[in-house]
Amino acid sequence: MTKRRLGKGLGALFPEGENFVPLETDDREAGAEELLLEKIIANPNQPRKDFDEEKLREMAQTMLKFGVIQPVIVQKKGDSYVLVAGERRWRAAGLAGLKTIPAIVRDYPPEQLTVVALIENLQRQDLNPIEEANAYQILLQEHGLTQEELAGRLGISRSAIANGLRLLSLDPFVQSHIAKGILSAGQARPLLALAERELQRKFAAEIVNRQLNVRQVEKMVQSLKKKNEAPVKDEKEEAGLGELLLKELEERLHRLYGTKVVIRKYGQEGRVEVFYYSEEDLERLISIMLGDVGNER
Repeated sequence: MTKRRLGKGLGALFPEGENFVPLETDDREAGAEELLLEKIIANPNQPRKDFDEEKLREMAQTMLKFGVIQPVIVQKKGDSYVLVAGERRWRAAGLAGLKTIPAIVRDYPPEQLTVVALIENLQRQDLNPIEEANAYQILLQEHGLTQEELAGRLGISRSAIANGLRLLSLDPFVQSHIAKGILSAGQARPLLALAERELQRKFAAEIVNRQLNVRQVEKMVQSLKKKNEAPVKDEKEEAGLGELLLKELEERLHRLYGTKVVIRKYGQEGRVEVFYYSEEDLERLISIMLGDVGNER
């Protein structure tokens, strides 16, 4: 999968005139100093969640031979330092048994610290598609930007932002496969057309077992939808206008929330059931219902 190169970066993200400290600084001018590893703590808002242990061990071996070539970036917090950039180097240094690591101490305003960590990872292309999508979502929420505005400030297309965010509507099992590299974003994206989470999981397993490419996945999903259309047409011929309207509303709500929605009507009363399949899924749905997700123009 080809990674997109971000065109502008951190400086473009903040409005003109807003004070921020860029990531790109000459190390000699920055005055890197040796800090004790035990004094450095991970950033709790680090967007990167998965670290390849084998690659960390390889990096550790390189450090034992050549040392730590590039300093990490930290911010002082009390008697400790919070990592802003370079968590892999920090972890690898620990595996190598090093006691200290070269670090550049920066002072970021609190509201920028999370954003800086996100942009640093995006610029280095260190994030998998799910982590990247979550990063976009956080940036939209933190700055109240539309997808179009965020795309312009990062120098990428709005469709790249939108397509990334759509992955967060997939079943958590499918998202996990994407994050681990078992499925590519292209392979998984056609599964968004499947309303049932169970079907998404089933198809994801089929893709892996049969090693299907993107085109084959698209054909498989289209074939299933065509098979399901015939009985739906028969039902519509017999169903009353009220039932048709409910089905249409269920479909619209499914597209909005990315999960199964059932409307049950009892005379003038009834209830709307929105299904979720994990704690993360519930938090995502609540975020959408409360309007926390950035709106498209």
